[in-house]
Amino acid sequence: MKKQEIKKLSKDQAIKNIDKLKKDLFNFRFQKINSQVQSPSKIGETKKTIARLKTFLRGKENA
Repeated sequence: MKKQEIKKLSKDQAIKNIDKLKKDLFNFRFQKINSQVQSPSKIGETKKTIARLKTFLRGKENA
């Protein structure tokens, strides 16, 4: 998710996206253990997206 896409989200949408991404990350971890990961870069990308969304939410709270 790009920065511009994140800015367009509402607070509820951002929270839903975080939950979805956390589930994806959980599944990626299992795939990694079983050597079934098709693209290992997805793990890092997912973590970064979660961090971006959390930062966005934190900014909304402080504003």
